[in-house]
Amino acid sequence: MAIPKALEPTGVVLVDKPAGPSSFHIVARVRGRTGAKTGHAGTLDPFATGLLVLLSGRATSLQDRFMKLDKRYVTDVDLRARTTTGDPEGDVLEEHEPSSRDELESSLAGLRGDVELPIPAASAVKIGGERAYRLHRQGVVVEMPTRVMRIHELELVSYEAGIARLDLLVGSGTYIRSIADALGGHCATLRRTGIGPFRVEEADEERVVPLEEALPRLAAKA
Repeated sequence: MAIPKALEPTGVVLVDKPAGPSSFHIVARVRGRTGAKTGHAGTLDPFATGLLVLLSGRATSLQDRFMKLDKRYVTDVDLRARTTTGDPEGDVLEEHEPSSRDELESSLAGLRGDVELPIPAASAVKIGGERAYRLHRQGVVVEMPTRVMRIHELELVSYEAGIARLDLLVGSGTYIRSIADALGGHCATLRRTGIGPFRVEEADEERVVPLEEALPRLAAKA
């Protein structure tokens, strides 16, 4: 008989994820340390870094509410090549001369607002009952569905030698790799700097925000 996971401690755990481990590895590590039921408010790919918001104990009942929060990212997009996954872990599909700055600015203008884009092949979306990333690892090529993604803010921070640094604020369910692919490149780096009212700067030493502090911040953000 399975032993039910504890509902205490309750709170929101802010983690600054390094590159390498999966988000689920981080969740399991925190769960193992606290012994409490633990969930997440949106995962990050292994190559990505930045803010993970984990929900501990009774806070897991609010997962849907946290999952709907907007997210902010900084990414370096390599516009010299597209890859099968939209990130540095995929195989190169094509190499080309990067866009000029004027061409890039024009492309960015067309990606603000609600934009329908293909979901990356290496994602958790189910295709015929199987996770897309598992099919991708098996070498199975499938036509990925599209999704309307909401891009509230998309700013060009710098552009040098074919590498564009972008600062984005996006709605839930938006794939930054899809945006990079639409620009003709791939995410060389990806860092999540915020989720709703929470910032990665707060995640030093995996800060725990008590639920009574987190909920008013959510209400203020709304």
